[in-house]
Amino acid sequence: MISSLHGTVLHAAADSVQVVVGGVGFTVAVTPDVARAARVGEQLQLHTTLIVREDALSLYGFAERAECALFQILLGVTGVGPKSALGVLAAMSVDQIAQAVADDDDAPFRRVSGIGPKTAKLIVVQLAGKLAPPASAPASTASAPTAIAGQVVTALVGLGWSERVAVDAVQTIAAEASESDRAQVPALLRLALAYLGPAREAARG
Repeated sequence: MISSLHGTVLHAAADSVQVVVGGVGFTVAVTPDVARAARVGEQLQLHTTLIVREDALSLYGFAERAECALFQILLGVTGVGPKSALGVLAAMSVDQIAQAVADDDDAPFRRVSGIGPKTAKLIVVQLAGKLAPPASAPASTASAPTAIAGQVVTALVGLGWSERVAVDAVQTIAAEASESDRAQVPALLRLALAYLGPAREAARG
């Protein structure tokens, strides 16, 4: 896995850059902002993800590690490929994406070229509980830490509940749970299972 590159810019196009590292040139797909900032002959550092296909090896690069991590998360959404994921990050910042997901608002994603209404909704649903809160969002004492909530959601999905049901259950439970329970995966999972138990069959799917 090529996780980062630090070298000299050989060429910059509208959506890609060529970076020379140790005498080897790498072509990296980037957002327009990164391409515009790249200067031929100057040093450039990128956080990268290597996509391996049968017919190609493609590098996607980002100025910030958080963008690269979010790119990888977006690739896990049904119907989102590398070009679509890069398009989302070209149109929206990490905080804007997190805010849209937190607000259950798929409109910003529908405005991204190549993202249709169905895929936009899937992005919101499948990213719920997986992103850090936007930097501008105030901390809430009535919600579970994002990483813990995400682990509980994943566990519930693995047990057969749909992601939407799992997310709703965790949000409901976190609002009522004690601070200590919200800070522990086993405790929050136990409460979520108790909450979902009576309606187990109806909640699945």
